[in-house]
Amino acid sequence: MTTFRPIDDLEPGQRLLVRIDVNAAVEDGTVQDSRRFARHAETIRELLADDHAIAVLAHQGRPGEDTFVSLEEHAEIFADHLDHPVAFVSDTCGEEALSAIDDLEPGDVLLLENVRMCDGELPEEEPETKAKTDLVRTLAPEFDAYVGDAYSTAHRSHASIVGFPHVMDAYAGRVMEQEYTAITAVRNRAFDGPVTMVLGGTKAEDTIPIVEQLDDTVDRFCLGGVVGELFLRADGHTVGYDVADTSLFDHQWDDYRDDLERILEAYRDRLRLPTDLACEDDDGERAEVAVEGTTKERPFLDVGAETAERYADVVADSAAVFIKGSLGVFEDERFADGTVMVLSATAEADCFSVVGGGDTARAVELYDFDENDFSRITIAGGAYVRALTGDPLVGVDVLKSHH
Repeated sequence: MTTFRPIDDLEPGQRLLVRIDVNAAVEDGTVQDSRRFARHAETIRELLADDHAIAVLAHQGRPGEDTFVSLEEHAEIFADHLDHPVAFVSDTCGEEALSAIDDLEPGDVLLLENVRMCDGELPEEEPETKAKTDLVRTLAPEFDAYVGDAYSTAHRSHASIVGFPHVMDAYAGRVMEQEYTAITAVRNRAFDGPVTMVLGGTKAEDTIPIVEQLDDTVDRFCLGGVVGELFLRADGHTVGYDVADTSLFDHQWDDYRDDLERILEAYRDRLRLPTDLACEDDDGERAEVAVEGTTKERPFLDVGAETAERYADVVADSAAVFIKGSLGVFEDERFADGTVMVLSATAEADCFSVVGGGDTARAVELYDFDENDFSRITIAGGAYVRALTGDPLVGVDVLKSHH
Protein backbone atom coordinates (compact mmCIF):
# COMPACT_ATOMS: atom_id res chain seq x y z
CA MET A 1 0.00 0.00 0.00
CA THR A 2 1.48 3.34 -1.01
CA THR A 3 1.84 5.62 1.97
CA PHE A 4 2.67 9.25 2.52
CA ARG A 5 6.08 10.77 2.59
CA PRO A 6 6.31 12.03 6.20
CA ILE A 7 7.88 15.34 7.19
CA ASP A 8 10.77 13.35 8.72
CA ASP A 9 12.01 12.90 5.13
CA LEU A 10 12.50 16.66 4.59
CA GLU A 11 16.04 18.02 4.50
CA PRO A 12 16.44 20.77 7.16
CA GLY A 13 16.31 24.45 6.22
CA GLN A 14 13.72 24.22 3.43
CA ARG A 15 11.19 26.83 2.36
CA LEU A 16 7.81 25.16 2.92
CA LEU A 17 4.20 25.85 1.98
CA VAL A 18 1.99 24.18 4.62
CA ARG A 19 -1.79 23.76 4.18
CA ILE A 20 -3.62 23.48 7.51
CA ASP A 21 -7.30 23.63 8.49
CA VAL A 22 -8.11 26.12 11.24
CA ASN A 23 -11.62 26.86 10.00
CA ALA A 24 -13.26 28.12 13.18
CA ALA A 25 -16.54 29.21 14.72
CA VAL A 26 -17.08 32.97 14.53
CA GLU A 27 -19.22 34.43 17.32
CA ASP A 28 -20.20 38.10 17.25
CA GLY A 29 -17.46 38.71 14.71
CA THR A 30 -14.77 37.11 16.86
CA VAL A 31 -12.89 34.00 15.74
CA GLN A 32 -13.06 31.24 18.37
CA ASP A 33 -10.15 29.10 19.46
CA SER A 34 -10.40 25.35 18.82
CA ARG A 35 -8.52 22.08 19.02
CA ARG A 36 -7.52 22.53 15.38
CA PHE A 37 -5.11 25.35 16.21
CA ALA A 38 -3.40 23.24 18.87
CA ARG A 39 -3.11 20.21 16.59
CA HIS A 40 -1.60 22.06 13.63
CA ALA A 41 0.74 23.94 15.97
CA GLU A 42 2.34 20.56 16.75
CA THR A 43 3.21 20.07 13.06
CA ILE A 44 4.57 23.61 12.67
CA ARG A 45 6.57 23.36 15.90
CA GLU A 46 8.27 20.24 14.60
CA LEU A 47 9.07 21.94 11.29
CA LEU A 48 10.49 24.99 13.07
CA ALA A 49 12.84 22.72 15.02
CA ASP A 50 14.40 21.80 11.66
CA ASP A 51 14.99 25.44 10.64
CA HIS A 52 12.39 25.53 7.90
CA ALA A 53 10.95 28.84 6.65
CA ILE A 54 7.18 28.38 6.62
CA ALA A 55 4.26 29.98 4.81
CA VAL A 56 0.86 28.70 5.86
CA LEU A 57 -2.29 28.40 3.75
CA ALA A 58 -5.71 28.02 5.38
CA HIS A 59 -9.37 28.83 4.75
CA GLN A 60 -12.23 30.26 6.78
CA GLY A 61 -15.90 29.89 5.84
CA ARG A 62 -17.19 30.14 2.29
CA PRO A 63 -18.09 33.13 0.14
CA GLY A 64 -21.55 34.32 1.11
CA GLU A 65 -21.38 33.00 4.69
CA ASP A 66 -21.07 35.12 7.86
CA THR A 67 -17.98 33.09 8.77
CA PHE A 68 -16.17 34.09 5.56
CA VAL A 69 -13.66 36.44 7.22
CA SER A 70 -9.99 37.33 7.14
CA LEU A 71 -7.40 35.12 8.87
CA GLU A 72 -5.88 38.03 10.78
CA GLU A 73 -7.32 36.84 14.11
CA HIS A 74 -6.32 33.26 13.30
CA ALA A 75 -2.68 34.38 13.17
CA GLU A 76 -2.88 35.67 16.75
CA ILE A 77 -4.58 32.52 18.06
CA PHE A 78 -2.09 30.34 16.21
CA ALA A 79 0.87 32.31 17.57
CA ASP A 80 -0.42 31.69 21.14
CA HIS A 81 -0.57 27.94 20.54
CA LEU A 82 2.80 27.93 18.84
CA ASP A 83 4.40 30.23 21.41
CA HIS A 84 6.17 31.73 18.42
CA PRO A 85 5.44 34.81 16.29
CA VAL A 86 3.14 34.29 13.30
CA ALA A 87 3.25 37.09 10.74
CA PHE A 88 0.10 37.75 8.70
CA VAL A 89 -0.28 39.24 5.24
CA SER A 90 -3.71 40.22 3.90
CA ASP A 91 -2.94 38.73 0.50
CA THR A 92 -2.61 35.13 -0.71
CA CYS A 93 -0.80 35.08 -4.04
CA GLY A 94 -0.45 38.71 -5.11
CA GLU A 95 2.58 40.99 -4.94
CA GLU A 96 2.21 41.66 -1.22
CA ALA A 97 2.19 37.93 -0.45
CA LEU A 98 5.12 37.21 -2.76
CA SER A 99 7.15 39.96 -1.17
CA ALA A 100 6.47 38.59 2.33
CA ILE A 101 7.33 35.05 1.18
CA ASP A 102 10.56 36.37 -0.34
CA ASP A 103 11.54 37.83 3.04
CA LEU A 104 11.05 34.53 4.91
CA GLU A 105 14.05 33.37 6.94
CA PRO A 106 14.54 29.98 8.62
CA GLY A 107 12.38 29.93 11.76
CA ASP A 108 9.79 32.36 10.34
CA VAL A 109 6.08 31.56 10.13
CA LEU A 110 3.84 33.54 7.79
CA LEU A 111 0.09 33.05 7.50
CA LEU A 112 -1.31 34.02 4.11
CA GLU A 113 -4.83 35.42 3.72
CA ASN A 114 -7.93 33.18 3.51
CA VAL A 115 -7.23 30.97 0.48
CA ARG A 116 -10.94 30.89 -0.41
CA MET A 117 -10.71 34.58 -1.26
CA CYS A 118 -8.63 33.55 -4.30
CA ASP A 119 -10.19 32.91 -7.68
CA GLY A 120 -9.66 29.28 -8.59
CA GLU A 121 -9.52 27.79 -5.06
CA LEU A 122 -13.17 26.70 -5.34
CA PRO A 123 -15.04 24.88 -7.00
CA GLU A 124 -14.12 21.19 -6.93
CA GLU A 125 -12.29 20.06 -10.06
CA GLU A 126 -9.67 17.49 -11.04
CA PRO A 127 -6.18 17.93 -9.52
CA GLU A 128 -4.70 18.57 -12.99
CA THR A 129 -7.14 21.48 -13.45
CA LYS A 130 -6.43 22.84 -9.98
CA ALA A 131 -2.68 22.70 -10.67
CA LYS A 132 -3.20 25.27 -13.45
CA THR A 133 -4.84 27.91 -11.23
CA ASP A 134 -3.06 31.22 -10.63
CA LEU A 135 -2.77 30.32 -6.94
CA VAL A 136 -0.72 27.18 -7.64
CA ARG A 137 1.25 28.55 -10.59
CA THR A 138 2.23 31.66 -8.62
CA LEU A 139 3.10 30.10 -5.26
CA ALA A 140 4.58 26.70 -6.19
CA PRO A 141 7.87 28.10 -7.63
CA GLU A 142 8.47 30.02 -4.38
CA PHE A 143 8.84 26.87 -2.26
CA ASP A 144 10.98 23.76 -1.97
CA ALA A 145 8.11 21.53 -0.88
CA TYR A 146 4.42 21.39 0.06
CA VAL A 147 3.17 19.90 3.33
CA GLY A 148 -0.47 18.77 3.36
CA ASP A 149 -1.74 18.80 6.95
CA ALA A 150 -5.44 19.59 6.39
CA TYR A 151 -6.96 16.12 6.80
CA SER A 152 -10.34 17.59 7.71
CA THR A 153 -10.53 19.24 4.26
CA ALA A 154 -9.04 16.26 2.40
CA HIS A 155 -12.42 15.37 0.88
CA ARG A 156 -12.41 18.65 -1.07
CA SER A 157 -10.76 18.85 -4.49
CA HIS A 158 -9.71 22.49 -4.01
CA ALA A 159 -6.58 24.09 -5.45
CA SER A 160 -4.74 24.42 -2.12
CA ILE A 161 -5.46 20.77 -1.29
CA VAL A 162 -4.83 18.93 -4.59
CA GLY A 163 -3.13 21.43 -6.94
CA PHE A 164 0.23 21.80 -5.25
CA PRO A 165 1.04 18.09 -4.80
CA HIS A 166 0.46 17.75 -8.53
CA VAL A 167 3.38 20.05 -9.39
CA MET A 168 5.86 19.87 -6.51
CA ASP A 169 7.35 17.63 -3.82
CA ALA A 170 4.61 16.88 -1.31
CA TYR A 171 4.71 15.53 2.24
CA ALA A 172 2.08 14.67 4.86
CA GLY A 173 2.09 16.71 8.06
CA ARG A 174 1.55 15.09 11.45
CA VAL A 175 -2.17 15.87 11.63
CA MET A 176 -2.73 14.38 8.18
CA GLU A 177 -0.75 11.27 9.10
CA GLN A 178 -2.29 10.72 12.55
CA GLU A 179 -5.90 11.40 11.55
CA TYR A 180 -5.62 9.15 8.51
CA THR A 181 -4.13 6.31 10.54
CA ALA A 182 -6.69 6.52 13.37
CA ILE A 183 -9.76 6.85 11.16
CA THR A 184 -8.84 4.19 8.63
CA ALA A 185 -8.21 1.79 11.53
CA VAL A 186 -11.91 0.93 11.57
CA ARG A 187 -11.56 -0.54 8.08
CA ASN A 188 -7.96 -1.73 8.11
CA ARG A 189 -7.24 -3.09 11.56
CA ALA A 190 -8.21 -6.41 13.09
CA PHE A 191 -9.37 -6.00 16.69
CA ASP A 192 -9.33 -8.76 19.26
CA GLY A 193 -12.91 -8.38 20.41
CA PRO A 194 -16.15 -6.60 19.51
CA VAL A 195 -16.08 -3.32 17.57
CA THR A 196 -18.76 -0.78 18.53
CA MET A 197 -19.80 2.36 16.72
CA VAL A 198 -21.87 5.03 18.46
CA LEU A 199 -23.78 6.99 15.83
CA GLY A 200 -25.64 10.16 16.68
CA GLY A 201 -25.95 13.63 15.26
CA THR A 202 -28.55 15.08 12.94
CA LYS A 203 -27.92 13.64 9.46
CA ALA A 204 -29.44 10.41 8.18
CA GLU A 205 -27.52 10.80 4.91
CA ASP A 206 -24.23 10.36 6.82
CA THR A 207 -25.36 7.46 8.97
CA ILE A 208 -27.00 5.15 6.42
CA PRO A 209 -23.88 4.59 4.28
CA ILE A 210 -21.72 4.14 7.39
CA VAL A 211 -23.86 1.21 8.59
CA GLU A 212 -23.86 -0.40 5.15
CA GLN A 213 -20.16 0.06 4.46
CA LEU A 214 -18.96 -1.08 7.87
CA ASP A 215 -21.12 -4.14 8.29
CA ASP A 216 -18.05 -6.39 7.91
CA THR A 217 -16.14 -4.51 10.59
CA VAL A 218 -18.56 -3.18 13.21
CA ASP A 219 -20.43 -5.60 15.47
CA ARG A 220 -22.77 -3.16 17.24
CA PHE A 221 -24.15 0.25 16.27
CA CYS A 222 -25.58 2.30 19.16
CA LEU A 223 -27.90 4.95 17.73
CA GLY A 224 -29.01 8.27 19.19
CA GLY A 225 -29.69 11.90 18.35
CA VAL A 226 -31.95 12.78 15.44
CA VAL A 227 -30.73 9.71 13.58
CA GLY A 228 -31.70 7.35 16.41
CA GLU A 229 -35.18 8.85 16.53
CA LEU A 230 -35.63 8.45 12.78
CA PHE A 231 -34.75 4.76 13.11
CA LEU A 232 -37.33 4.44 15.91
CA ARG A 233 -39.93 5.93 13.58
CA ALA A 234 -38.93 3.37 10.95
CA ASP A 235 -39.51 0.73 13.63
CA GLY A 236 -43.12 1.87 14.04
CA HIS A 237 -42.84 4.14 17.09
CA THR A 238 -44.65 7.49 17.15
CA VAL A 239 -41.46 9.56 17.46
CA GLY A 240 -39.02 10.92 14.89
CA TYR A 241 -41.18 13.67 13.47
CA ASP A 242 -41.20 17.46 13.87
CA VAL A 243 -43.05 19.10 16.75
CA ALA A 244 -43.01 22.69 18.01
CA ASP A 245 -40.40 24.67 16.04
CA THR A 246 -38.20 21.79 14.89
CA SER A 247 -37.47 21.06 11.24
CA LEU A 248 -34.99 18.21 11.53
CA PHE A 249 -37.15 15.14 11.01
CA ASP A 250 -39.92 15.25 8.42
CA HIS A 251 -37.84 16.26 5.40
CA GLN A 252 -35.25 13.57 6.23
CA TRP A 253 -38.03 11.01 6.69
CA ASP A 254 -39.40 11.88 3.26
CA ASP A 255 -35.94 11.56 1.69
CA TYR A 256 -34.65 8.48 3.52
CA ARG A 257 -37.65 6.49 4.74
CA ASP A 258 -36.99 3.55 2.41
CA ASP A 259 -33.31 3.45 3.35
CA LEU A 260 -34.04 3.63 7.08
CA GLU A 261 -36.54 0.78 6.86
CA ARG A 262 -34.19 -1.31 4.70
CA ILE A 263 -31.21 -0.82 7.04
CA LEU A 264 -33.35 -1.65 10.06
CA GLU A 265 -34.53 -4.85 8.43
CA ALA A 266 -31.09 -5.92 7.20
CA TYR A 267 -29.06 -5.07 10.32
CA ARG A 268 -31.60 -5.30 13.13
CA ASP A 269 -29.47 -7.72 15.16
CA ARG A 270 -26.61 -5.21 15.17
CA LEU A 271 -28.53 -1.98 15.72
CA ARG A 272 -29.14 -0.77 19.28
CA LEU A 273 -32.00 1.75 19.42
CA PRO A 274 -33.03 3.98 22.34
CA THR A 275 -35.62 2.52 24.72
CA ASP A 276 -36.18 5.84 26.49
CA LEU A 277 -35.77 9.51 25.56
CA ALA A 278 -35.43 12.78 27.48
CA CYS A 279 -37.27 16.07 26.94
CA GLU A 280 -37.86 19.31 28.81
CA ASP A 281 -40.96 19.36 31.03
CA ASP A 282 -43.21 22.33 31.81
CA ASP A 283 -40.90 23.39 34.66
CA GLY A 284 -37.79 23.40 32.45
CA GLU A 285 -36.52 20.19 34.03
CA ARG A 286 -35.27 17.04 32.32
CA ALA A 287 -38.04 14.46 31.98
CA GLU A 288 -37.69 10.92 30.62
CA VAL A 289 -40.24 8.76 28.82
CA ALA A 290 -40.18 5.19 27.57
CA VAL A 291 -40.21 4.93 23.77
CA GLU A 292 -42.76 2.11 23.85
CA GLY A 293 -46.26 3.56 23.81
CA THR A 294 -45.12 7.19 23.69
CA THR A 295 -46.55 9.73 21.28
CA LYS A 296 -44.09 12.58 20.74
CA GLU A 297 -45.44 15.93 21.89
CA ARG A 298 -42.28 17.93 22.49
CA PRO A 299 -38.72 17.73 21.15
CA PHE A 300 -36.52 14.96 22.54
CA LEU A 301 -33.10 16.29 23.43
CA ASP A 302 -31.21 13.23 24.69
CA VAL A 303 -31.45 9.49 25.12
CA GLY A 304 -32.81 8.40 28.49
CA ALA A 305 -30.87 6.96 31.44
CA GLU A 306 -31.73 3.34 30.64
CA THR A 307 -30.47 3.73 27.05
CA ALA A 308 -27.33 5.57 28.18
CA GLU A 309 -26.48 2.78 30.65
CA ARG A 310 -27.16 0.09 28.05
CA TYR A 311 -24.86 1.84 25.53
CA ALA A 312 -22.18 2.38 28.19
CA ASP A 313 -22.24 -1.36 28.95
CA VAL A 314 -21.84 -2.18 25.23
CA VAL A 315 -18.90 0.25 25.00
CA ALA A 316 -17.24 -1.17 28.14
CA ASP A 317 -17.25 -4.60 26.49
CA SER A 318 -15.53 -3.43 23.27
CA ALA A 319 -12.06 -3.80 21.79
CA ALA A 320 -12.62 -0.71 19.64
CA VAL A 321 -15.10 2.16 19.86
CA PHE A 322 -15.76 4.73 17.15
CA ILE A 323 -18.01 7.66 18.08
CA LYS A 324 -19.54 9.79 15.33
CA GLY A 325 -21.96 12.46 16.45
CA SER A 326 -23.54 13.10 19.84
CA LEU A 327 -26.52 11.34 21.43
CA GLY A 328 -28.15 14.57 22.57
CA VAL A 329 -27.89 18.33 22.93
CA PHE A 330 -24.85 18.04 25.20
CA GLU A 331 -24.19 21.80 25.18
CA ASP A 332 -27.12 21.96 27.63
CA GLU A 333 -26.05 20.16 30.82
CA ARG A 334 -29.55 18.80 31.33
CA PHE A 335 -29.30 16.85 28.07
CA ALA A 336 -25.66 15.76 28.14
CA ASP A 337 -26.16 12.50 30.05
CA GLY A 338 -26.20 10.15 27.06
CA THR A 339 -23.14 11.67 25.35
CA VAL A 340 -21.19 12.00 28.62
CA MET A 341 -21.96 8.47 29.85
CA VAL A 342 -20.80 6.95 26.56
CA LEU A 343 -17.65 9.10 26.55
CA SER A 344 -16.94 8.09 30.18
CA ALA A 345 -17.34 4.41 29.37
CA THR A 346 -15.07 4.84 26.34
CA ALA A 347 -12.43 6.71 28.37
CA GLU A 348 -12.41 3.98 31.03
CA ALA A 349 -12.49 1.02 28.64
CA ASP A 350 -9.32 -0.73 27.60
CA CYS A 351 -10.02 -0.17 23.91
CA PHE A 352 -8.90 1.62 20.77
CA SER A 353 -11.14 4.69 20.47
CA VAL A 354 -11.80 7.48 18.00
CA VAL A 355 -14.16 10.33 18.90
CA GLY A 356 -15.45 12.88 16.38
CA GLY A 357 -18.12 13.98 13.99
CA GLY A 358 -20.01 17.24 14.29
CA ASP A 359 -19.12 18.99 17.53
CA THR A 360 -18.70 15.81 19.55
CA ALA A 361 -15.02 16.54 20.18
CA ARG A 362 -16.18 19.69 22.00
CA ALA A 363 -18.01 17.57 24.57
CA VAL A 364 -14.62 16.15 25.60
CA GLU A 365 -13.47 19.65 26.57
CA LEU A 366 -16.80 20.83 27.93
CA TYR A 367 -17.03 17.97 30.42
CA ASP A 368 -13.33 17.91 31.36
CA PHE A 369 -12.33 14.55 29.97
CA ASP A 370 -8.63 13.82 29.63
CA GLU A 371 -7.85 13.75 25.92
CA ASN A 372 -5.24 11.05 26.61
CA ASP A 373 -7.99 8.60 27.62
CA PHE A 374 -8.96 8.32 23.93
CA SER A 375 -6.78 6.99 21.11
CA ARG A 376 -7.80 9.88 18.87
CA ILE A 377 -10.11 12.85 19.05
CA THR A 378 -10.53 13.70 15.42
CA ILE A 379 -10.87 17.29 14.24
CA ALA A 380 -12.40 16.07 10.98
CA GLY A 381 -16.13 16.14 10.20
CA GLY A 382 -16.93 15.47 6.56
CA ALA A 383 -13.62 13.71 5.98
CA TYR A 384 -14.30 11.43 8.97
CA VAL A 385 -17.65 10.38 7.47
CA ARG A 386 -16.10 9.85 4.02
CA ALA A 387 -13.28 7.74 5.42
CA LEU A 388 -15.68 5.60 7.45
CA THR A 389 -17.79 4.89 4.38
CA GLY A 390 -14.74 4.05 2.31
CA ASP A 391 -15.11 6.99 -0.07
CA PRO A 392 -11.74 8.12 -1.41
CA LEU A 393 -10.31 11.32 0.05
CA VAL A 394 -8.81 13.21 -2.87
CA GLY A 395 -6.46 15.22 -0.62
CA VAL A 396 -5.07 11.98 0.79
CA ASP A 397 -4.81 10.21 -2.57
CA VAL A 398 -2.91 13.07 -4.20
CA LEU A 399 -0.30 13.07 -1.40
CA LYS A 400 0.17 9.33 -1.78
CA SER A 401 0.46 9.30 -5.56
CA HIS A 402 2.71 12.34 -6.04
CA HIS A 403 5.83 11.71 -4.09
